[in-house]
Amino acid sequence: MKIAMVGTGYVGLVSGACFSEFGWDVVCVDNNSEKISMLENGQMPIYEPSLDDLVERNVAAGRLSFTTDLASAVKTADAVFIAVGTPSRRGDGHADLSYVFQAAEDIARHADGYTVVVTKSTVPVGTGREVMKRIQAVRPDGEIEIASNPEFLREGSAIEDFKRPDRVVIGADSARAAETVGSLYRPLFLRDTPIIHTSLETAELIKYAANTFLATKITFINEFADLCEKVGADVQDVAKGIGLDGRIGSKFLHAGPGYGGSCFPKDTEALVRSARDVGAPISIVEQVIEVNANRKEAMAQKIIDACEGDVSGKTVAVLGLTFKPNTDDMRDSPSLVIVPRLIEAGATVRVFDPVGMDEARAIMEGPVWCSDAYDAMDGADVVAIVTEWNEFRALDLARAKELLKRPVMVDLRNIYRPEEMRESGFDYISVGRASVTAAS
Repeated sequence: MKIAMVGTGYVGLVSGACFSEFGWDVVCVDNNSEKISMLENGQMPIYEPSLDDLVERNVAAGRLSFTTDLASAVKTADAVFIAVGTPSRRGDGHADLSYVFQAAEDIARHADGYTVVVTKSTVPVGTGREVMKRIQAVRPDGEIEIASNPEFLREGSAIEDFKRPDRVVIGADSARAAETVGSLYRPLFLRDTPIIHTSLETAELIKYAANTFLATKITFINEFADLCEKVGADVQDVAKGIGLDGRIGSKFLHAGPGYGGSCFPKDTEALVRSARDVGAPISIVEQVIEVNANRKEAMAQKIIDACEGDVSGKTVAVLGLTFKPNTDDMRDSPSLVIVPRLIEAGATVRVFDPVGMDEARAIMEGPVWCSDAYDAMDGADVVAIVTEWNEFRALDLARAKELLKRPVMVDLRNIYRPEEMRESGFDYISVGRASVTAAS
């Protein structure tokens, strides 16, 4: 079985590499010649743990290749995956499907023989039908069928997620198309991975339902964190207490500065717009979007409050810029709100991120770029942890205390224990837990 993967972004590159690891012949296609050149030279355009080794291994084995020539890749493929971007459309929040439709029409022009075109991109319900219409308009006599195979990859652990998924969802109208896509996941059958066969519309909606539900869990526990601070409760204990209930589960119940990244912000927006268009508004998700936007502003204010309500003329060290650890993805990261807000309030902001500095420099203006966490803390009035990178979990607190003008930490990820920080001589402010002052 031969696969063409159209799009070498996060989803396309990881999926293509993993399919080649399963033993299939995969060609990844992109119209960005610079990106293809990088990949051919073994350079990764994104950061994902172990991805470089995976790509190198399968290129060497002859199962994985890269090209800008869509025609040649599609011509010999049994399945062509569309894995292009679907960003929020400017002005109205709908998913921009122009890249998906363009890819579908280009594929139709070059497909040869029976071909299944599979949407891997996250797309609103009804997109698969529209893709089929556009393909048929280009090639009314083509032997082409459509399927939906949404991805559920977490940045930072995407390879493991692909190889050991909770489930594989395949939406298709014909048994042949469903069987073709299902056969690509044959190595997972040995692990009894659930394969869910649905209609196109159901598969598309499953993806949005999953992402918006997880975003809702994050927002739920963040609002409870605010309540905990008011009444003297501990949000981590609350999360553990409810997470042990099998009906709820413990994942995505970690209080913090709000969700970001490439999926949750745009997918919640797209679902809300699509639901309104068909007359079935989802008010819960609408509220989630609003609360999450306000959350990031509130976290900036928490840092300002730690400086007695005024950061003008003061220095703030910010540790972590990416929306989560183990990725260089800055899209909708809380830091994109927090850092500018602090600068606007008059602070000098010294920042460091283990992986995301280049990405951050391209879109963020004003901070002082530092070489490591201790460089960022040197001479700062307060240090704020915004992203929970592992190297921030075991800071040399004695060294940090010496570097800071004042031993004040605002931990937006709750990675330290309050009592430990008190004993280490810090004023410590976290999320959804009581603040502590340094032991005398």
